[in-house]
Amino acid sequence: MKNVSKYTRQFFEAPKTAMKWTERSYVDKAPTWCSVDLRDGNQALVIPMGLGEKLEFFKVLVDIGFKEIEIGFPAASETEYDFCRTLIEDDLIPDDVTIQVLTQSREHIIEKTFEALRGCKNAIVHLYNSTSVAQREQVFRKSREEIIDIAVSGAKLCKEYREKYEGNYRFEYSPESFTGTEPEFALEICNAVLDVWKPAPEDKVIINLPVTVQLSMPHVYANQVEYMCENLKYRENVIVSLHPHNDRGCAVADTEMGLLAGAERVEGTLFGNGERTGNVDIITLAMNMYTQGVDPQLDLSDIPAINEVYSRLTGMAVNERQPYTGKLVFAAFSGSHQDAIAKGMKWRAEGHTDRWSVPYLPLDPEDIGREYSADVIRINSQSGKGGIGYILETRFGYDLPKKMREKLGYIVKDVSDKKHKELLPDEVYGIFKQRFVDITSPICVTETHFVQRDGIEATVSFDYNGKRVTATDTGNGRLDAVSNALRSYTGADFNINAYTEHALEVGSASKAVSYVEIVTGTGRSYWGTGIDNDIITSSIKALVSAVNNMLGDKS
Repeated sequence: MKNVSKYTRQFFEAPKTAMKWTERSYVDKAPTWCSVDLRDGNQALVIPMGLGEKLEFFKVLVDIGFKEIEIGFPAASETEYDFCRTLIEDDLIPDDVTIQVLTQSREHIIEKTFEALRGCKNAIVHLYNSTSVAQREQVFRKSREEIIDIAVSGAKLCKEYREKYEGNYRFEYSPESFTGTEPEFALEICNAVLDVWKPAPEDKVIINLPVTVQLSMPHVYANQVEYMCENLKYRENVIVSLHPHNDRGCAVADTEMGLLAGAERVEGTLFGNGERTGNVDIITLAMNMYTQGVDPQLDLSDIPAINEVYSRLTGMAVNERQPYTGKLVFAAFSGSHQDAIAKGMKWRAEGHTDRWSVPYLPLDPEDIGREYSADVIRINSQSGKGGIGYILETRFGYDLPKKMREKLGYIVKDVSDKKHKELLPDEVYGIFKQRFVDITSPICVTETHFVQRDGIEATVSFDYNGKRVTATDTGNGRLDAVSNALRSYTGADFNINAYTEHALEVGSASKAVSYVEIVTGTGRSYWGTGIDNDIITSSIKALVSAVNNMLGDKS
């Protein structure tokens, strides 16, 4: 590509650390989650949410289980201010939930922020100012010392105003654009703020290390976080928080590695909504923990419902391949994948394990409100017999013989290929019924009688090409006798090659379903299925269906 020479690495390596985070292989406990959907997420929308929409979204976040929710920037607009006041005055904030508000380091903004919080039981005042080289040089044109003064003066003002208002107010500081800031300077300015606030066991302070713009690979960020964790003053009374954006597509990796490096708190959004490429997706992070046996302390058991509210209120759509939450993330179109999933589900149903280990499915879809039949096995021209058989068995109760599943599989794939579309389960079932079940042309059996005479003698009455006829023959069983009678009358060359049966429904109203395969003298195979309350009748229907398929084959 052209112009590559104008780009350079804008991040700063942390001073050498022990990289202790590399010794851990997974996040073993849930962090404190803080949703920033109503601030960072909302300001990224083409049409920001109105008051009613924000109130509904807030309730959803509470129901999911967030205990810290950043509700906005009260001094930025009347809508933001009114939202904060409505939550407080209408007593909409549960006692165990803390709201968080953002403020710049300017006195009139800090003053209005505390006014907005008047009467709030629990709140976090989130102070920030930009610290990166690019911001210092290009936006503020200030020295390091001047940038520190901005932060320290804001910290002092926050402390002064807290003393004027009743309520449990905690503090948070973010060196905005942390990833473009020299780690030594980020540490210096954070420690200067901490010296003002003097965190204590009963008054801990949050130091937030935002990936305002993603500039490096995740391990670089992890080293920066570890450096800060090891060198911050008052460390035992400081909560280190992460706030990653996704410019390089690494927000989840940044966050997980940052947690391994010592952070205890995460700010993010549902589905990753946020400026540019978005914030870190808290749902993905939480489900990553869940699928490794760690309780994320969030209720994500009905993802479709959360998706519906999110899409309606924000106007944003969840990508079909979004981890865990997209419509197609559990979908298997590949025949080999479908077969492996079907066998894995059967192995699990047989009681071999109570642990989840189904091939190609890192998560049980039912745990987040999804359905196997609708979400997992999807049928198109790439599908195979395993998936098609799985749908017929789980949705409709038909346990097809293996060779019959293969036969049906080719038929279904051909239909999908010619129509250039995915086939829904009902369409697959329709193809199965049309091609194999109770086929009554050109032969339609109307009556069958059996007599025990040197084996079983069958007298079969049937319509054949519009003519009512009767044929009699013997066999070593009822089905064999009917087969011989049909063969002797029609002159067709075939033999029964396979027969299976099972109950289609459980209980007194159960029906019998039978499957018959016949093979011609030239080796061609034909299948039929019969359904009836009587097992003998269902087997005869299956045989006749197979014979009709043979007689109707023009190939």
